[in-house]
Amino acid sequence: MPANPNKFVWYELMTSDVDAAEAFYKSVVGWNSEPWGGPDMRYIIMKAGETGVAGMMATPKEAEGMKPAWVGYIYADNVDAATEGVRKGGGNVLREPDDIPDVGRFSVVADPQGAVFMLITPKGEEGAPVPPMTPGHIGWHELMATEWETAFYFYSNQFGWTKDEPMDMGPMGVYQLFRTGGDNAVGGMMTKPAQIEAPYWLYYFNVEDIDKATERALENKGQVIMGPMQVPGGSWVCQCIDPQGALFALVGARK
Repeated sequence: MPANPNKFVWYELMTSDVDAAEAFYKSVVGWNSEPWGGPDMRYIIMKAGETGVAGMMATPKEAEGMKPAWVGYIYADNVDAATEGVRKGGGNVLREPDDIPDVGRFSVVADPQGAVFMLITPKGEEGAPVPPMTPGHIGWHELMATEWETAFYFYSNQFGWTKDEPMDMGPMGVYQLFRTGGDNAVGGMMTKPAQIEAPYWLYYFNVEDIDKATERALENKGQVIMGPMQVPGGSWVCQCIDPQGALFALVGARK
């Protein structure tokens, strides 16, 4: 069991070109990679050093037409019960609980406003915790919600998440930091601007040098849609789109 149950424990990219995405993120984030799975399903483990942090796979047939996207897995003691909890809480179940041999049991769900995430009860023990901002790991989780107060109530009710400090973003409203357990905030929620069509989760990958990582994203045919900009605490962030169209973000120091 994780030290902080109900936290994000894995991240996955569903994309239209696995080979191109693998090369892109290895260059930009500094990951190395390792193939996993059998011949009937290609799956790439992306690793920070020797630690697996994310996976990549081709968009499955049942999701054909879906834009390439990153999705996060939230730990559940019992995936079946947690999935039913999401359903009863007003969310949608996009894929009923199923088993991945030697990995665990998972489901695909969406919160009541439509932001997609996954639930998983993994087999085996969790690895040792890593210090915040360790390069190659995920440093922040951001929910752009239709209405953040209602979204927070859902996640708090489902997973016991708690509020940290609220940040006044002026005309953009409140950016509410949250904790999934432990002593530090791990993400934020805000009400999305009207021009953003649908709610989504955005994941920030830690990098050593934000400017060099941003340059690598551009050199490898990614797009930068915001930043780099400094955020409270001194880090710098940059929001990007990979060459296949998946949204992601970077966080790191400016050197």
